[in-house]
Amino acid sequence: MSKLARTFSHIHFKLLLLALSLSQVNSQSHADQEQAVLLKLKTYWQNPPSISHLAQSLNSSSHCSWPEITCLNNSVVELSLKNKTINKTIPSFICDLQNLKVIDLNYNNIPASIGRKFQPAKLPSSFKQLKKLRTLWMSEANLIGEIPDMVGDMTALEVLDLSSNELRGKIPTSLFLLRNLKEIYLFSNNLSGEIPQVIEASNLTAMDLSGNNLNGRIPSDVGKLEGLSGLVLFFNQLSGEIPESIGRISTLTDVRLFGNNLSGTLPPDFGRYSMLERFEVSSNKLTGKLPEHLCYGGKLLGVVAFDNNLTGELPKSLGNCGSLTIVDISGNGLKGSIPSGLWISLNLQMLMISDNNFTGELPKKVSQSLSRLEISSNKFFGQIPDEVNSWKSLVVFKASNNLLNGTIPTALTALPFLTTLLLDQNQLHGFLPSAIISWRSLNSLNLSQNKLSGPIPEEIGFLPSLLELDLSRNQISGLIPPNLGLLRLTLLNLSSNLLIGSIPKQFENTAYSNSFLNNPGLCASSPHINLENCRSPKKSSIHSPQNTARISGSAIGLFVLILAFSFFMIKLCPKRKQPRHGSEPKWEYTRFEDITFTEAQILPELIEENKIGSGGSGNVYRVDLICSDSVVAAKVISNNKKLEHTLETQFRAEVGILGRIRHLNVVKLICCLSSETKNVLVYEYVENRSLDLWLHKHQAATVSSSTKNVILDWPRRLHVAIGAAQGLCYMHHDCSPPIIHRDVKSSNILLDSEFNAKIADFGLAKLSSKQGEETITVSAVAGSCGYIAPEYARTTRINEKIDVYSFGVVLLELTTGREANHGDENRSLAEWAQHYFQDDNSIVDALDEEIKEDCYLDQMYNVFKVGIQCTTTLPSRRPCMRKVLQMLVQSRHSCNYEYKNAENDSDSRI
Repeated sequence: MSKLARTFSHIHFKLLLLALSLSQVNSQSHADQEQAVLLKLKTYWQNPPSISHLAQSLNSSSHCSWPEITCLNNSVVELSLKNKTINKTIPSFICDLQNLKVIDLNYNNIPASIGRKFQPAKLPSSFKQLKKLRTLWMSEANLIGEIPDMVGDMTALEVLDLSSNELRGKIPTSLFLLRNLKEIYLFSNNLSGEIPQVIEASNLTAMDLSGNNLNGRIPSDVGKLEGLSGLVLFFNQLSGEIPESIGRISTLTDVRLFGNNLSGTLPPDFGRYSMLERFEVSSNKLTGKLPEHLCYGGKLLGVVAFDNNLTGELPKSLGNCGSLTIVDISGNGLKGSIPSGLWISLNLQMLMISDNNFTGELPKKVSQSLSRLEISSNKFFGQIPDEVNSWKSLVVFKASNNLLNGTIPTALTALPFLTTLLLDQNQLHGFLPSAIISWRSLNSLNLSQNKLSGPIPEEIGFLPSLLELDLSRNQISGLIPPNLGLLRLTLLNLSSNLLIGSIPKQFENTAYSNSFLNNPGLCASSPHINLENCRSPKKSSIHSPQNTARISGSAIGLFVLILAFSFFMIKLCPKRKQPRHGSEPKWEYTRFEDITFTEAQILPELIEENKIGSGGSGNVYRVDLICSDSVVAAKVISNNKKLEHTLETQFRAEVGILGRIRHLNVVKLICCLSSETKNVLVYEYVENRSLDLWLHKHQAATVSSSTKNVILDWPRRLHVAIGAAQGLCYMHHDCSPPIIHRDVKSSNILLDSEFNAKIADFGLAKLSSKQGEETITVSAVAGSCGYIAPEYARTTRINEKIDVYSFGVVLLELTTGREANHGDENRSLAEWAQHYFQDDNSIVDALDEEIKEDCYLDQMYNVFKVGIQCTTTLPSRRPCMRKVLQMLVQSRHSCNYEYKNAENDSDSRI
């Protein structure tokens, strides 16, 4: 049975508990009792139109004639009330239907109280009386204690789900003796001891015992389970070898054994007899070779075997495995060359082979889907090929500690999505290309320990997203470009080079005290930096009499220009009014950029005619700064009294987070002005305002004059989607600690003049939990209706997956043109899309008619599917933002034939 409907598991549980105390009504016949219960149920639910025909059916000779009722021996055994717009709770008297076995309430609007956690309780021993029970779903039911032996008395049981509870102790031996058992899910508990070695449940198709403290060996009897498709035992303390017989199970598709202490060699028959899809055995103590036939069935999606002791060469067959999306075999002792076909495998998105002994030259071509390439600490040699400019989807490229030589080709600067480039500890030489200015998304650049020479290109100072820069241990010479100081670097290392002159003033603090070591020609004005004082006499040529004369002449000329400019500014710009004693508030500044304005230029512009937006925490105004011929946006957070606690919290959140991050796809906070009763946040001005205006309000013409005849066609929408995903990916994966936005929506995605997306409004943002903790809890739900993840609304627990859900709604908006709260039939867009997709409707018919063109159908189709994945009910099934970004980038390269094949192939659906 599929676990897709696990959301309703608590309903099943409640019905089972109540079924133990069924009432008897002796004054009526059994049929009359059931009719009375059904009529009472209809009244309790306030007669929804969807079941209005019930009364007519009940007046007939048999209540079993109602289409939604299934009877056995003239008694109700099943109620199918799927998608009936029921919005009331489930009454206890429904259990007066004494033979009721199944009730389907999927796709209704049952109040949230149904999903609340139960009080901690043990599994009732009375359940052993349920001899006919086939499915027991008690996931997240707050169960404690041990699993009682009595489960072995439930002989009809086919599906058992006790996952995500606080169960401890051993797994009862009797559980695996149930011959009808097909699926068992005990993951995310505190179970210990060994897995029962005797398994007579020969009908088992799925076994998930992950996330416990189980030890001992994997039972050899697992190899006898001829119908097993999923063996999921990761994150335990299992040891010993993997039984070879498991590799010969013909139905096996999902093997996840990572995070244990397994040893020995991998069974050689893995994949030979089955269509293996997932193979994840990382973080164990496995030795020997990877099985040769892993992709024999042609369905393999991933090989994840990092951090083991594997040796030998990669199986040649992986070079002919077109289904692969990820290969991560880092941290082993593998050697030889990479199969040529693997580099260009059609669907390959991530290839991570660091910390091995692979050798060979870098390929001229790689998969058009490849977004992450990690080959560090191997023995790759030769030059970086000029054809590297064809690696268009690459986001992360790590090639540290190899034998690469030659120069850094200009072609490498043609990768538009690159965020991480690590080429340190190689033998590269020559100058840094000035064309690196095209790396607008680059966060981390490490070229240390090479033989690079020449100056630092001043273009590096214009990389808006750069956070980490390491050029140490090279032969780089010349001055440090002043604009390098404008970057908000969290790591800077220029040590052991041939740099001269003074360092930019922004680096003259203790945070950068070790960033410039072993550069004899460098100096600083601050005594706290480990450099010579620029004011002391030096023998360097830069302080020669000739240079001194030239510098003095330049200084005089510059002084004259400053005087002239100052005169112009005084005449043109309004003078700042002197505050009247006791009447004007005192303003405090917090600067995140160099600014040339004061509150005197900002405050008069905060008037109604300049207002461009509003939200729960304040209004946003356009402010034209005549003095600098620039425009900024000012957000005002204020009230008539002292600042309210909520607004103050949001203000501090926005300042605290936006002030510490810089990324092309995150709106830039320039400064904040604070007084006793008012806070003003000053941002970069984003000309095309918010995405929702373009999607839903058709106000593109009012956004700006330059966009009067512009429509948000599909290429622009895809560009926006990828940009916003890059911003969220940076927040989730590249910030420490990660940042959770909590209010991702189309109105919080701003568009600049080139339709680059910028994430905005961080008033509800939270820094994620410490490493090792999955979630944090907040006091109340915050966010916007239609974008709030269901688990967040239910538990107030947050992690990055709530942002993924909200972003999925934005993707559905981009592809369908619908609003987040307007799906269909009083459902949200996410709910409507999920049902639409599950009912096998044509996705093409759901796409926005205003922009739908044949040449874009494949891309729109794929992005819609990404939105479906992001908005799935179970957080664990949502992809992370890094994966979302990869899928969106990959969609750019999709072709129409892929779309057509997918429409005609049900297996291609997610």
